[in-house]
Amino acid sequence: MSAGRFLTLEGGEGVGKSTQARALVAALEARGIHAVLTREPGGSEGAEAIRELLMQGEVRRWSAHSEALLFAAARADHVEKHINPLVAAGSWVICDRFIDSTRAYQGAQGIDDAAILALHAFGSRGLLPDRTLLLTLPDGEGDARARARDGEAADRFAARGDEFHRSVAATFDRIAETEGDRVRRVDASGEVLAVTARLIEAIADLLP
Repeated sequence: MSAGRFLTLEGGEGVGKSTQARALVAALEARGIHAVLTREPGGSEGAEAIRELLMQGEVRRWSAHSEALLFAAARADHVEKHINPLVAAGSWVICDRFIDSTRAYQGAQGIDDAAILALHAFGSRGLLPDRTLLLTLPDGEGDARARARDGEAADRFAARGDEFHRSVAATFDRIAETEGDRVRRVDASGEVLAVTARLIEAIADLLP
């Protein structure tokens, strides 16, 4: 049995993470690799219940500290009940967002990166992906895509202001710079198939 892998897709609003996560699963399956799509927050029964609390309601429904704790709790359940068993069984798990989103989004609200990583070390035993694919677009293009997609239904995070999203983007950039062994930037512009091809290229060294 081939070794399982854990891959994550990250990036700001409107860069196409969900579309590309589905496309990447299909591309891996076409290569004979058993791939499973999941998401955060969510992915397990307990984590999906917490997702409802996190994603709905007014922007200020939760404090930044409360959000960080809720995300850590959801992730701990997701990792224990879903991600780790699948990887151990030889599957490739493709996750739409993971710890780096918490670092970027809660970090943009003033939560210290070390505190977020400490919560992750406790709740999820510090699990990191084999590869993180950071989808990038020129400044403002992702926000325009997100507004066109969401309309009035934007969630609590997408609905925040431009300064917040610039801070999120800056944190993702910093993570990519300092953790380059794990994180690969991928240009998310252009046709869906072209972006998927870039994702495959960014994990070529992991493919069997």
